[in-house]
Parts: sequence; C-alpha cells; structure tokens
Amino acid sequence: MSEKADIALIGLAVMGQNLILNMNDHGFVVCAYNRTTEKVDQFLANEAKGTKVIGAHSLEEMVQKLKKPKCVMMLVKAGQAVDDFINKLVPLLEKGDIIIDGGNSEYQDTTRRTVELRKKGILYVGSGVSGGEDGARYGPSLMPGGNPEAWPSIKSIFQSIAAKADGEPCCDWVGEDGAGHFVKMVHNGIEYGDMQLICEAYHLMKTALSLTNQEMSEVFEDWNRGELNSFLIEITKDILKFKDSDGSYLLEKIRDLAGQKGTGKWTAVAALEYGMPVTLIGESVFARCLSSLLDERKHASLVLKGPPSSKYTGEKKQFLEHIRQALYASKIVSYAQGFMLLREAASVHGWNLNYGGIALMWRGGCIIRSVFLGNIKTAFERNPKLPNLLLDSFFSEAVQRCQASWRVVVAAGATLGIPLPTFSTALAFYDGYRSERLPANLIQAQRDYFGAHTYELLASPGKFVHTNWTGHGGNVSASTYQA
Repeated sequence: MSEKADIALIGLAVMGQNLILNMNDHGFVVCAYNRTTEKVDQFLANEAKGTKVIGAHSLEEMVQKLKKPKCVMMLVKAGQAVDDFINKLVPLLEKGDIIIDGGNSEYQDTTRRTVELRKKGILYVGSGVSGGEDGARYGPSLMPGGNPEAWPSIKSIFQSIAAKADGEPCCDWVGEDGAGHFVKMVHNGIEYGDMQLICEAYHLMKTALSLTNQEMSEVFEDWNRGELNSFLIEITKDILKFKDSDGSYLLEKIRDLAGQKGTGKWTAVAALEYGMPVTLIGESVFARCLSSLLDERKHASLVLKGPPSSKYTGEKKQFLEHIRQALYASKIVSYAQGFMLLREAASVHGWNLNYGGIALMWRGGCIIRSVFLGNIKTAFERNPKLPNLLLDSFFSEAVQRCQASWRVVVAAGATLGIPLPTFSTALAFYDGYRSERLPANLIQAQRDYFGAHTYELLASPGKFVHTNWTGHGGNVSASTYQA
C-alpha cells in the first residue's frame, strides 16, 4: 500500500477499536495491530470496513507502514505487558520515534519508561484516556505527559479526536515524565468519590425516605438541571428507572458488591505518600472494600443492632433538598482534595501543571465531566496559585450556603444508622481545614511522653524540645523526622 499510516495502535479491545475509528473520522490513517492477529482481520472486515484503516500481522510490518517520525500507541493491560511491547518495539524504531501508552499505567512506571527511553533516543508519552467506549469513539478526555519533544508530532491527532468544551479540545500537554498518568489517576480517584457520594444520596432516598426507583430517577433528573449537572448524575437517573425483561427494576437485582481496577487505591496510596489528606477518595475506596465483605455483612446484620428505625420522619421534600446540598458541598471537598494532591505532586516532581487547563480537560469526554468543572477552571484563572479550591470565593460561598443542610444529612445518617462515609469525611475535613487550632498538640505531647519524639512550642516554632514527663525518663530525645 502506498499510503503510510500517521499512527499505529496496538490493542483491539473496545477502547482501541473505537479510538482507531475516531482517528479515521478525523482524517488520520491508522495501522491496527493486535497480538492475536485474527482480531486485526476481523476488525478490518467488520467495524473498520470501508475506512482508511490498515492492518498489520507483525510489529515489523506495522512499523514499516508508518510515516516518520513513527508513532505507536499502545492500549494494553498496565504492567508487564507494556514493558514487553516496549522491549519488542525499541529495536524496530529510530531516534525521534514515539511510543505512547494510553492505558491506566502507574505514574511511577511511566516516569521510569520515559527516562529509560530518552537514553535510547525514543520519545515516550504516558497519556490518560477517559470517557469509556463512547468517549473513545466520539471524543475522549486525553491527558498526555512524558517527553515533551513528542508533543508537536502528536498534538494534531490528540486534539482533533478529543472531546470539545466551549470549542476547546479536552486535551493539552500535562507535563513531563509521569504527569499525564498522575493526573489521570487523580481523575479516577475523584470518579470513585463522585460515585460513592451519589450512592450515599441514593441510600438515603431509598432507605430513609422509602422513595421508589421512578421517584429517585425523577429527583436525579431534576438535580441534573442545576449545579450538580454531570455525566454520573445523568446515567444514575437512567439506571434507576431501567427495567429488566420481566418488568422489574434491574438495579434491585444487582449484588451490592463493588469492583475496582486499582486507580482509586493508587490515588489513596499516593495521598499517604505525599502526606495529603485526600480523605474522601480514601473512604470511597474503603467503601468498595467493605461492600466486598458481603457474606460477613449478611451475618453481621443478624447480630449487630442499630437504631430502632431507619426511616426519616420529617418533611421529605425538605430533606431531599438537604441531601442535594450535602452532595454538592461534599463534591466540592472531593475536588479540593484532588487538586491539593496534584499541587503537592507537582511541587515534588517539578511539574508545571496548569490546573485550570486540567479542569478544562475534564469538562468533556471523561466520566467526571460536569458543569462544575467550569467553575474550577474559572477559579484557577482568577488565581493560578490558589492553594485550595475552598478558598476561592465561588466555592467558599457555595459551601457556606450548603453547610447547614450538610450537617443535617450527616447527623441524620448517624441517627438512622445509614452509613455515609464520604459525606461524613468531607464534612470532617471541612471542619478540620477551617480550624485555626486542632488537638494535634496533645498527639505531640503523647509522642514525646512515650517515645521522646519532641515537640515545638507555640512561642518558638522550628525549635524542637523534649520534656522528662515522668521524672525518670532522662533528657535524651529521639531524632526528629516527618512521615
């Protein structure tokens, strides 16, 4: 074939196929490859029939069909499979050629690969891709990072196929090394938080208010017209009213045991590593872990007793508004925590992250897309050095407006015995963050008492001292450290 491909894509699962078709729609010639080569032929004969997509039955053939600089994108399982393909590709490529990992790789792996391939003259990119199969086909959110020398060569492809928000592509260069995959990881962590918050609102409506699925669907439909407008609220409305073939609601037949692929957990682990209190995402991960203890929970439900009633006895419509406001306030805290983590990682790694730009990348195509993200973009446009979203006037005023309802809901959950881990931790974080003084002075005294770990006095910050609390402990202190 005389026409060379603009890019090759390895991995013909649903995301890979849809990205290829998306690229084809925007005028790019794509060479498709899969380790199981029969999938290449099936794809060309079916989904890609009548397009300009070409195929290859070996990596060597694939590389030969590419324009220079040769650009290869992988959509394969994170981990060893990525390294295996890289090792096979490197001997086939030349200096200045590009390898892109579009999977959910850990950002540390992307940093390592970027550094290793830079030494060999190969430009490596780790790009977050969000939006599921529909996003991949018609416009995903793309978060590329890695070797910045690669960006000019892939920019037109990435920004052409990306979703658009206010006419701007939901894709821009994020930063060096693992920055792209780190931003995608935080995106996924926030996604975990958003989903758990919505589930807690659903739990309250179903258990405390005894609403029907149709009634709950109508509530979410109403909420989606306002400040909570988002993809996840929209699909929740659809899920709640979806009926099985027997006419009953399908949702009520699904086991309450949530799966996870690890990116939420990675976000929680990163929060601990960087010392950032990303509590809401952490609780959303633990909520999924708790859901997995299904048999234990069934047994415990027969043994452990809660309040005499889980039914809310007040005015339903008013309580629904309390739930809506609690959901909005908690969502603000979740995003504030996520951006705190991004800022700290950027500081540690020297990434020059554009936080308003990241919010724009998430405005369309991705799972957490919402009107809300436009407010975040505006906040960072007002103050690019904003330390926390809660300190922006729009968000501080919103939380002030919602906090009375927020407290009503969290208190009701405790009183009625309905678990609200993310609503509760969001409120606890808010109250902790706004506290001029916390009881950590007692923790420091306790640490010094039992381990001579020292403490600082209010009058002399930066100077660590030790007290012989018992009279027989001596004056030798342990070395000072920060964990």
